[in-house]
Amino acid sequence: MSSPIRFRPIVGVLVYVWNQIDDTVLMVHRIARHDDGHLGKYNGLGGKMEVGEDVASAARREIREESGLELHDLTLRGTISWPGFDGVGGDWLGFIFIATRWSGTPPEANEEGPLHWIDRSRLFDGSLPMWDGDRHFLALLFDGDQRVFHGVMPYVDGAPNGWEWSRL
Repeated sequence: MSSPIRFRPIVGVLVYVWNQIDDTVLMVHRIARHDDGHLGKYNGLGGKMEVGEDVASAARREIREESGLELHDLTLRGTISWPGFDGVGGDWLGFIFIATRWSGTPPEANEEGPLHWIDRSRLFDGSLPMWDGDRHFLALLFDGDQRVFHGVMPYVDGAPNGWEWSRL
């Protein structure tokens, strides 16, 4: 009898800093490191949760490290399980946030690439190089429904192989 496959995710946070006045979202264009699995793609800011952190503390730390911003609000919009995301059998569990109040000014770039305030409409129109699966959950972040979504998006060979979600 074979042993069951165990889900041992890397826990991460992903934050979309949203300037509601001009309807832009702070994104990083991941072009700085040639060994980056996200090379060439635009992404929200975030990363791995560290030992001893809760997800909100991890999100605030990641934003501080990647943009220099201090968040004054942080709203959990969803969770996503990405089995097989890293291409070698690694699984991710992500906590997805929106922030609409902060202090500070982001630099032009961080160690992953340039930072840009992107018109929110461009997150959906296909004009930005992004992970194919991002457009599925990004719609849920900004749809006005206050309930948190929970999704699973398996990846096979670097591409999403399904998308299921629910709200409670």
